[in-house]
Amino acid sequence: MKTFGAKLKNLWQRVYWLDGAAAFVAIIGIIEGWFGAAFRTSSLFGFIRFLAIAAAIYLMFRFWSVWRSKLLWSLRNRLIVAYLFIAVVPILLLVSLAVLAGQILYSQLGAYLLYEDINRRLEMLSDSAANIAAAEVTLPATIPQGALEKALAAQASAAHAKELPGLHADFHADVAQLRRIAGPGQNLFVGIVQTGKDLRLVAMRQVDSRRGTNIIALSLPVTEEFLEEIAPDIGSIDVTVAQRVEGDTKGSAVQIGSNNYRAVGRIMTRRRQLQPAQLWVDPVVEGFSKLEATYLINGQSVERQHPVFAFFQARPSQLNRRIFASVGEFSQGKVFGFQLVTGVLLLIEIGALVIGVVLTRAITSTVADLYRATQFVQRGDLTHRVRVERRDQLGLLGESFNSMTGSISGLIEEQKQLQRLENEVSIAREVQNQLFPQKLPVVPGVEIEAICKAARAVSGDYYDFIQLSTTQVAIAVADISGKGISAALLMASLQAALRSLLLAPGSEHLSTAEIVARLNNHLVRNTGDDRFATFFICVYDSGSRLLRYTNAGHLPSLCIADGRSIHLDVGGMVLGIVEDYPFQEGSLQVPPNALLVGYSDGLIEPENVYGEEFGIPRLEDVAMRVQGLAPRSVANALMNAAEEWAGTPEQADDMTVIVARLR
Repeated sequence: MKTFGAKLKNLWQRVYWLDGAAAFVAIIGIIEGWFGAAFRTSSLFGFIRFLAIAAAIYLMFRFWSVWRSKLLWSLRNRLIVAYLFIAVVPILLLVSLAVLAGQILYSQLGAYLLYEDINRRLEMLSDSAANIAAAEVTLPATIPQGALEKALAAQASAAHAKELPGLHADFHADVAQLRRIAGPGQNLFVGIVQTGKDLRLVAMRQVDSRRGTNIIALSLPVTEEFLEEIAPDIGSIDVTVAQRVEGDTKGSAVQIGSNNYRAVGRIMTRRRQLQPAQLWVDPVVEGFSKLEATYLINGQSVERQHPVFAFFQARPSQLNRRIFASVGEFSQGKVFGFQLVTGVLLLIEIGALVIGVVLTRAITSTVADLYRATQFVQRGDLTHRVRVERRDQLGLLGESFNSMTGSISGLIEEQKQLQRLENEVSIAREVQNQLFPQKLPVVPGVEIEAICKAARAVSGDYYDFIQLSTTQVAIAVADISGKGISAALLMASLQAALRSLLLAPGSEHLSTAEIVARLNNHLVRNTGDDRFATFFICVYDSGSRLLRYTNAGHLPSLCIADGRSIHLDVGGMVLGIVEDYPFQEGSLQVPPNALLVGYSDGLIEPENVYGEEFGIPRLEDVAMRVQGLAPRSVANALMNAAEEWAGTPEQADDMTVIVARLR
């Protein structure tokens, strides 16, 4: 295990100078964010904040690039990250969207309530002005003007004493003022009027009565007392009074449309407090409502659609009571139903999360067990087995792994046995090679060559050259039944028996029939009934040019001379079947410069693509074409011809050929 110092050193070696600089800038940005409130308007600190944000983004990218491979190496971490992106992140996004939408909707609802409540006050002023105008028109002219105005003003104030605190009535307002505010030819105005820092709700109406033409003006100053009474479903209210700025717009001026405005006054509620949160999901909602006022500049010029901003705070629980006001006492039931559904969905999500974690642990634990098992296999321990607890696909995967390791263990054991067998076969091949003649006999006028190609590691074919005297040589070729080790063992037994016969004193006087008969009895007595061998032996005397031979069921050897081929087929049946079988001896007076060819069936049995065997006639044709060559060249030509006929390097049987030049 690495020590903490080694881990720290390794981490430091992987840190670039740019990483350190980014970390330093990010720390400076955090410090400025905590303690630099007094310098928020400084362009220098604004640039530092920008660099800190860029450095933080860079550090996040570097952290991800460095730790991504380690973080995602584990399958469990990969699944967790995938689950976060597939399930949790979309839910968080939806929740964030719902919270944002709720903030927007509740802020708009609060703005609407504030806006409508102010408009309702304007309608009250308009109705009161209309009632005063109607009363003045209908009342008799005999009533003193002063008493009439006092009574009508008192009636208007009493009718809306709570909603319109501080209402002021003017029965002789300036008609020019009405024209400036309402517009030329207009006899009525209802709206908000701003003069400097003062803000008022105004309703003006022209009245034509028996007493003459008067302008009735009802005005209500927007004060703290007024704000305390409007929109009771929201919390504190803050009205900002602004004026248009011409020329230099530096400082706190705000552009609205094509004009610049600066705050010149604030009207705030003092007694209204934001109620405590009903639930943990009852956040503070902040919003504003934009009102349009008629702005009198120096009491003369007029700016219509002058912006007035009313900021407020509220809680969703307060606004919900206004939303469900028409339902009455059933509103709590609807809210409770919504909360119940939300809780159920939350429980379902938690259950889904738990199920996802359980499934993830089930998958990753199986994979972890398999990984640990591979570590045991890598160390050469094939006895370790994976614990299988379920009968699902992962459990079957564990069983497959256990079966695989068991099979590998068996295969390794089989491989060891096969390797031992191959070693034994290799030794057998070396022993068999020692059984073949290691040097050619030296007989005047005789040249001998032989080639044996085994189909397997060891051969069942046998050939031998034994010099009997200075002028006599015995040539033998045999084909043992079967292939591989069993045939090689029988071949060794045959070779030992033959050499024991021919190397004994006086063997040069034995007939080939007698030699074959003795070998036959040896095989019958020492092998099973299903083992036999074809055998051909000849004894050539270079002094008399006499060739004596016996063919025991073997393919006829060829004696090629003077443009013709003589088949040497006199003899009898194969060896190892019938005891004391009477074999015959054939003889041939060999012409000068004759060619003796002995072979096994593997040389004539190869088939071409059409299923045709190479056969003895084709072997004779090739031998006659190359009979003038040296024995080694003739043997190679015969082998090549048979292999080219088959067209494949694979052998179906052992291939042996003996070529002797008898001069």
